[in-house]
Amino acid sequence: MRFFLGCAVWAYKGWVGEFYPQGTRPNDFLKLYSRRFTAVEGNTTFYAVPKPENVTRWKTETPANFQFCLKLPRDITHNGKLQPYIGSALDFLEKMRLLDNRLGPIFAQLPPSYSPDLIDDLTFFLQAWQQTQVPLALEVRHQNWFKKPYSDNLNELLTKIGVGRVLLDSRPIYIGDDDPQLQSERRKPKLPVEFCTTASFSLIRFISHPDLSINQPFMTEWVNYIKQCLQQQYLRHFTRNKAFTLHR
Repeated sequence: MRFFLGCAVWAYKGWVGEFYPQGTRPNDFLKLYSRRFTAVEGNTTFYAVPKPENVTRWKTETPANFQFCLKLPRDITHNGKLQPYIGSALDFLEKMRLLDNRLGPIFAQLPPSYSPDLIDDLTFFLQAWQQTQVPLALEVRHQNWFKKPYSDNLNELLTKIGVGRVLLDSRPIYIGDDDPQLQSERRKPKLPVEFCTTASFSLIRFISHPDLSINQPFMTEWVNYIKQCLQQQYLRHFTRNKAFTLHR
């Protein structure tokens, strides 16, 4: 019944003078970031596996309740089938375990080329991962994953195994004309938003528009959805505890 809030990165020099105080050194970014947010996506691991000493430093510089939701390297998720890379994925996880209690759900982002035709490959990979007992969240980008019966098959699979969904919302950045500020953001896919929960947690990736007023109706929608999810978790938790108390 916890809610974590954060960004995709912490090392962004453009925040100096606003989010970070003027004159902040890059070596101090994470420490300051983790005092203002409670989580970070850690997009850097998608491009390169950090050295052990860097992972250890991430732990020592952040509060005990801070969570790193790190992305599996693209060398694992973006090379066709997943089964040949199970060993690499497990090896990556072992390196990230240095974060200890700051290690949040691992984030697997699949490319647009990874279609529902590969669901058997996906099933094998997810089953192998679940033996680690570390939460995993999945983001799919092929359009067919959002169409029936493939969407139902995917949600059924994730629910059965206990894998969370990455709920990507890029709607705001596709509103309006071709704003130059949105050119890089619009490289993110324009996909349907599927409000669904397949595990005890979900990751929500909200891609915002530079005009804050455009984001507001979508933010309101997410606030209501998150509130509903947290209330449902509380009721399930309360029911389980009450049943246990009566049993005793």
